[in-house]
Amino acid sequence: MAWSVRPASKGKETKRLPAGDPRPPPGILLARRALADMEVAMADEDRGERGESRTDLAEDRTLLANERTFAGWLRTGLAAVGIGVGFHALFQQMEPDWVPRAIATLFLLIGVAVVVAAERRACAVKDRLSAHVVVSAQAMNLKLITAAMAAGTLALIAAIWLVRIG
Repeated sequence: MAWSVRPASKGKETKRLPAGDPRPPPGILLARRALADMEVAMADEDRGERGESRTDLAEDRTLLANERTFAGWLRTGLAAVGIGVGFHALFQQMEPDWVPRAIATLFLLIGVAVVVAAERRACAVKDRLSAHVVVSAQAMNLKLITAAMAAGTLALIAAIWLVRIG
């Protein structure tokens, strides 16, 4: 395909390429290059905005994952408490009578330790990140949940050692 070029002004005609030359005229090459540069600049600008929003969304997903992880560790701690209570209930007639209490107390303390460690870890991750779109749990709420669970478990330990059953 041969390129034809219109005259730039009356009486003057721009340089024509020889017929059959596949190359576009230099003016078109410059226009194409300028257009490509503009598209790249716009894409970089758009990519920067999109990258920032992707980072914000990734932080939000990490915060939500952190909350789910805390909930999982809380369930693990409560399971350890349940094992301790169950052990004490099933083996309270065991001799000597301090052995089932000691084993139950061990499981109860493991449960408290797991929940406290989970709260510390969750609060540390939460302090490093900031929520952008989602509403994240407040660190104080995590601490209150941990304190309530620990206080209840410690009261249960006291009851196991102080209350005589049967």
